[in-house]
Amino acid sequence: MIMKGKKGLIVGLANDKSIAYGIAKALHEQGAQMAFTYLNEALQKRVEPIAAGFNNSPVYKLDVSDESDMGAIASKIAADFGTIDFLVHSVAFAPKEALTEGFMKTSKSAFQIAMEISVYSLIDLTNRLEPVLAPGASIITLSYLGGPKYIPNYNVMGVAKAALESTVRYMAVELGVKGQRVNAISAGPIKTLAASGIGDFKQILNWNEANAPMRKNVTIEEVGNSAMYLLSDLASGVTGEIHYVDAGYNIMGMAAVEKNSDGKSVFIWDEQK
Repeated sequence: MIMKGKKGLIVGLANDKSIAYGIAKALHEQGAQMAFTYLNEALQKRVEPIAAGFNNSPVYKLDVSDESDMGAIASKIAADFGTIDFLVHSVAFAPKEALTEGFMKTSKSAFQIAMEISVYSLIDLTNRLEPVLAPGASIITLSYLGGPKYIPNYNVMGVAKAALESTVRYMAVELGVKGQRVNAISAGPIKTLAASGIGDFKQILNWNEANAPMRKNVTIEEVGNSAMYLLSDLASGVTGEIHYVDAGYNIMGMAAVEKNSDGKSVFIWDEQK
């Protein structure tokens, strides 16, 4: 098994519909040992049963904005695992009003919160874990096309994802001298708890399905398999990359077309509405 003997931490799993769960499932199937974190008591009740299903994996409380939680995470991992070989950062947040109003109405506090939780937490967490990160450790975070491109209603989270992708590149250079790798997966839209805060998300799903080269949306299992590859030694020469898992949607420059019965090109989206 590809991940046999590998140990790691998954931060941000919310339930069995989340992308982090798809990643954990793929890692587990390939023999990895994992620890999980939860944000608060409400999520603890969801995460602990999931962790129990993955060989009774350890579970830690971790609010990335809480100094006491962040200060204790490395020692907890050291006690359970010694060192870890991988880190999955699946953390993003912006206040609701920053996703429901226009981007230009984003408040300073909402902007700062989105950047702290969604971007700086990756830097901070990696620094805190330095004592327990193995020399060849692999780190992945989760991005979205709303970083490099405009996506309706994504607003400040798009700016945060753009910053996150840039962070991946800068971290890759500084950690690369130690043999450690950092990559991001930019997944296509998936119906998750996090996505529920994006306005008109159903339309985004339908648009992607109609216009992606593969004419479908991706699953958490597909994203999980790609993440497992990036975290494994199979990707030992890959770092600083933004790896798209979106059925090819990111390559499209305009809506997909096909020939109708008259031989004329028509937009698939118009045909399916």
